[in-house]
Amino acid sequence: MRKTKFITGGAVIAAALAYMIYAGVTQSAVYFVTPAELRASAVAGKAYRLGGMVLPGSVTWEPRTLALHFTLGDGTATVPVRHKGTPPDLFGEGRGAVVEGTWSADGYFRASLILAKHSEEYKAPHDASQAGYKELIRTLQGDGR
Repeated sequence: MRKTKFITGGAVIAAALAYMIYAGVTQSAVYFVTPAELRASAVAGKAYRLGGMVLPGSVTWEPRTLALHFTLGDGTATVPVRHKGTPPDLFGEGRGAVVEGTWSADGYFRASLILAKHSEEYKAPHDASQAGYKELIRTLQGDGR
């Protein structure tokens, strides 16, 4: 009898932990539609999370009015995006971005939030080929001749 209580208790605890892990993973996942998917089934006024690459040459930002316009693409389709505000630090042409907002009946995506994706590739702040690198190393080593 005592052994079955421990087994039952252990099963309940294991099930609770499994549910907590599942719930945490599904809530932290970021789902978005691509420009091609949005173009195929967009409904005006409906909220979407749209992801794609910011096309080179498409970004225009007016600092006085904070009007930001750019185009997201996925290699198949493109979607013009309009946003009111300052772009995030990591936002730029040729980089990935996820935007939250609504599809406009006028044929553009009205973004209320921009999430800029960062590269997973690390680049060292000082490349050995840069001018002044050897001088910097020499001064750090105390050989300031």
